[in-house]
Amino acid sequence: MAQPAYVQGTLDTLLAADGSVDPAALSLADTTFVVLDLETTGGAADGGGVTEIGAVKVRGGEELGVFATLVNPGERIPAFITVLTGITDAMLAPAPPIESVLPSLLEFLRGSVLVAHNAPYDVGFLKAACARHGYQWPGPRVLDTAAVARRALTRDEVPNRKLGTLAQFFHARVQPTHRALDDARATVDVLHGLIERLGSFRVHTLGDAIEFAKAVTPTQRRQRHLAEGLPHVPGVYVFRAADDRPLYVGTSKDIATRVRSYFTASEKRARISEMLAAATRVEAVECAHSLEAEVRELRLIAAHAPPYNRRSKYPERVVWLKLTTEVYPRLSVVRRLADDDAAYLGPFSSRRTAELAAAGVYDALPLRQCGHALSLRTPTPACALAELGRCPAPCEHKITPEAYAETAALPFRTAIHGDPEIVVAALMGRIEALSEVRRYEEAAVLRSRLIALLRATVRMQRLAALTRLAEVVAARRDTVGGWEIVVVRHGRLAAAATSPPREHPRPTLDAVRMTAETVLPGPGPVPAASAEETERILAWLERPDTRLVETSGDWVSPVRGAARFTALLNRAEAAASGKDSAVRSSVTDRSDDARSLRL
Repeated sequence: MAQPAYVQGTLDTLLAADGSVDPAALSLADTTFVVLDLETTGGAADGGGVTEIGAVKVRGGEELGVFATLVNPGERIPAFITVLTGITDAMLAPAPPIESVLPSLLEFLRGSVLVAHNAPYDVGFLKAACARHGYQWPGPRVLDTAAVARRALTRDEVPNRKLGTLAQFFHARVQPTHRALDDARATVDVLHGLIERLGSFRVHTLGDAIEFAKAVTPTQRRQRHLAEGLPHVPGVYVFRAADDRPLYVGTSKDIATRVRSYFTASEKRARISEMLAAATRVEAVECAHSLEAEVRELRLIAAHAPPYNRRSKYPERVVWLKLTTEVYPRLSVVRRLADDDAAYLGPFSSRRTAELAAAGVYDALPLRQCGHALSLRTPTPACALAELGRCPAPCEHKITPEAYAETAALPFRTAIHGDPEIVVAALMGRIEALSEVRRYEEAAVLRSRLIALLRATVRMQRLAALTRLAEVVAARRDTVGGWEIVVVRHGRLAAAATSPPREHPRPTLDAVRMTAETVLPGPGPVPAASAEETERILAWLERPDTRLVETSGDWVSPVRGAARFTALLNRAEAAASGKDSAVRSSVTDRSDDARSLRL
């Protein structure tokens, strides 16, 4: 019988990677527990000091086995321990040492969940003993009945969480006596009493119980029902408020597992806690694979600007550096791309970064920096930059439009669309000259301008290489033998699908191309999508296991483009971040700084 492509599963039927049932997904009634208690000499957990071990194996309320033995600690027992437990040196003299007991105990623990009251104490002694005597600690899942009781019982019910108090509260058949087996049997009854109580907290599986024992907030515990019924597939999840307004949008390869993590102790972000309190439901958007999920997340965030998302909320707020189409062109920071012959560099995330890149251009090329509308007939008084030799003074007609275009405008166009060497060389020359005369602070400013300019140029050329293509079809193997397929048009994800395992992907690919979104490109290097979306697609396409199936043209970048300066950019950014700082307070290190600035 053919297997269905997808079967909706619950946490109780979740399979591990090897095909077995994940123990964390088992219901508490089906879980095998080994309830353990140790008696010790009262010292530190240094690999010894254990005087008695008692353990009871249970499942579904039925006792499956018992492990009990005295242990010779190899040292005298303090008098107060003898008074407390009744265990004497004479009783322990014929008992086996801990290294002889460990193999049998570890075998008894195999495949079970370890339960103890104040479990870190008992587990600490056992782990230290294994390490000291060369046994590998199996790392079982551990459930601490004391921690569960702290979450499940109120102070009105029990004054404290001591084992004796809890045993009395749950009417245990055996009361603790500070002997290992008696205390283990008492803990068994406490465990069963707590499991009955956990049902009211919607805790039904082992994984839920372990997580419940951790320090989750009341809000997380109250709202964890929002994670119920979500699919274990890649996609996007949306936390929505009572008025259906999106509060938070996220993505994951496994929606159900990721959403559940918001209700665990590992989630400590204050804004997420506030979001959970306001959420009333979680909407799941299933996707063909992780790339489609990432793109859908970006689009949903951009469309709805959820208040609890911080990144990717306002893609329209990017700015561009534009070389105007005037007789004497100048640089202008703009928010929109126009369908004109102007040269654009970007996008920049902020106006400050764009102005920093513009300052780098001014340091390298004789572009005018004023914002005046210049006339070919009427001269305009020059500013101080012309007197300092920083501007060719087109305002006073000291340079013709043709000469200005050749020396200033054309090199800028060449730098952003082709080879930026003229700009990089000019800036590097100035940085080196400043370093030679120990003007390190000024050199560092120039370095920042170089970084902003070069980063934007590398990014734009990389984006433009993909977005100029009308269509790219690519595929990569998924983890189960199928193919993840994408159709990209002008840098925008137009369609996504996954072909079934053990079937030829061509029928799926042909079907998805026929139903793919029609993309009409706009102006600029990102004509149909946000730069962030195109970069996510680029990262997926550039993976070693991705195969290009079809392209509408050649996917190429300039031979001497900005990408050849990537190593220089990385080293400059490392220097600016302090990993290889070029500006230090110590004068004795200035020679090293100069070498760093030369990169």
